Amino acid sequence: MKRSLFGRVWPNVVAVLLFIGFVFPVYWMFSTAFKPTGDIISETPVWFPTDFTFEHFKTAVHAENFWHLVVNSLTVTILAVVGSLILALAGAFALSRMRFKGRKGFVVGFMIAQMAPWEVMVIAIYMIVRDADLLNSLVPLTLFYLVMILPFTLLTLRGFVGAIPVELEESAMVDGCTRPQAFRRVILPLLAPGLMSTSLFGFITAWNEFPLVLVLNKEKDAQTLPLWLSSFQTNFGDDWGATMAASSLFAVPILILFVFLQRKAVAGLTDGAVKG
Repeated sequence: MKRSLFGRVWPNVVAVLLFIGFVFPVYWMFSTAFKPTGDIISETPVWFPTDFTFEHFKTAVHAENFWHLVVNSLTVTILAVVGSLILALAGAFALSRMRFKGRKGFVVGFMIAQMAPWEVMVIAIYMIVRDADLLNSLVPLTLFYLVMILPFTLLTLRGFVGAIPVELEESAMVDGCTRPQAFRRVILPLLAPGLMSTSLFGFITAWNEFPLVLVLNKEKDAQTLPLWLSSFQTNFGDDWGATMAASSLFAVPILILFVFLQRKAVAGLTDGAVKG
């Protein structure tokens, strides 16, 4: 009886501890953003803010080029995610539905590309962009972010396409649909969960990317928000209140997107089950 009780309790205890470990840094970031400066630099930690202040958020929002950098980050991230989804959809459909020479080697190549750390290629990427005279431009950032998230997107969507019975597509073609029409009317609606999950991964990857923009874009007007987070300094060192407020603002779009896509993914699964 005791062993059975222990076997039921300890996984829950471990799960709670892991949850606290993951959530506490996020809580500390948001709570510090609302604390007065005196509470932030106090030697005794202030676990719960007593006097809420929005001064740190005002400092972050009124920082130089803030809204311009927001537009830069959104432009680069959205274009990279949309481009990778379009290319990955075509590639996933070809890999799942067609048989051609070199297909397995193609998949292995994408897996290797997914495992390769991009940081080791920063110097080579810099030389390519410099020789093309595209430094301090959003174009190479968009292209490299697209290439960065494409392997994961393609391999994930390949699994989703492969899980959809080919008989559904064949039935649509028997009813008069062409292959593109069958894909658009039958396959694409059932891919909603895969599109949502890969979009979320791609958005987070491109939105958070730091080393590449640090190397390629030295001019402030061509930078993105991750570099902006390191710009809050005072005569006495780091302005932790403004830094935490900026980090909170930086995290808000990801949180909103996660909540929105999670709901849409569940709706896509339900719609696919009903239509099937």
